[in-house]
Amino acid sequence: MTISKEKLAQARVLVVGDVMLDRYWYGAVERISPEAPVPVVRITREEERSGGAANVAYNVVMLGAQASLLSVVGEDEASHKLEALLGATGIRTRFGRDADLKTTIKLRVIGRQQQLLRLDFENTPKTELLASQTAAFAALLPEHDVVLFSDYGKGGLAHVSDMIARARAEAKPILIDPKGTDFSRYKNASIITPNQTEMQQVIGPWVDESELQAKIENLRQQLELDAVLLTRSDEGMTLFDGQGRLHVNAQAREVFDVTGAGDTVIATLATLMAAGLSSRAALPLSNRAAGLVVGKFGTATVSYEELFA
Repeated sequence: MTISKEKLAQARVLVVGDVMLDRYWYGAVERISPEAPVPVVRITREEERSGGAANVAYNVVMLGAQASLLSVVGEDEASHKLEALLGATGIRTRFGRDADLKTTIKLRVIGRQQQLLRLDFENTPKTELLASQTAAFAALLPEHDVVLFSDYGKGGLAHVSDMIARARAEAKPILIDPKGTDFSRYKNASIITPNQTEMQQVIGPWVDESELQAKIENLRQQLELDAVLLTRSDEGMTLFDGQGRLHVNAQAREVFDVTGAGDTVIATLATLMAAGLSSRAALPLSNRAAGLVVGKFGTATVSYEELFA
């Protein structure tokens, strides 16, 4: 299945969710600290990448489509750095700023080609700021083909139910990368894309595939979802919809780093649906994108050329 670059260039995805700045500090580990039994890392290089919903939007533009990004951030150095990174990629950002909010930063310390430590800096946005985002969402909605909510559980999607209702009213496909144990807030979405761990927290464990299908079908009916796409790591992914079950096997030749693989899956799915493909037709390509991205280090993306090579 191939889709032309021209067709993708017209596809418009509105990404809403929690953004973060991913910082990587790379260094050499040559000794253990005399103060505590920990490695001493002599930092030799620093790198910054857009993370969370910002990485999702970046995945959309890397495929050659258009992305707008709606989020709440702090009035701090990290948010301006993030805005500059995103501006350079052609993503249209619409940031609500709150002086009391800390823009989420995930700082990873890397030594000897592996992650030694991760430090998170974050807090939760105010309700008033989030309410103003709903108005911004309503204004942006008509200009886009698909809406993608990227929930990282940082509080930026407290009003997601209102936004889903608005998007439904305008008949826009709604894709959600969910978080937490309560999926009822995602009621009426088109597709949710939980991983196996997230799914288990919501529907409980399953013994076999038929029990899993029955439990997901029950959830799908309860929440009035068109489909559930279960991402299953090295087992591939399975789409559960009104037609039943469609499974694709994992394609990764070599798994180097799974960071951001879920971002790539949902971004590819949303982009292809915005370009006119059905979720079933877009599934094998989304799976292929995941296979490519886990072979790269850190939050990574897939280009049009790689996907359709």
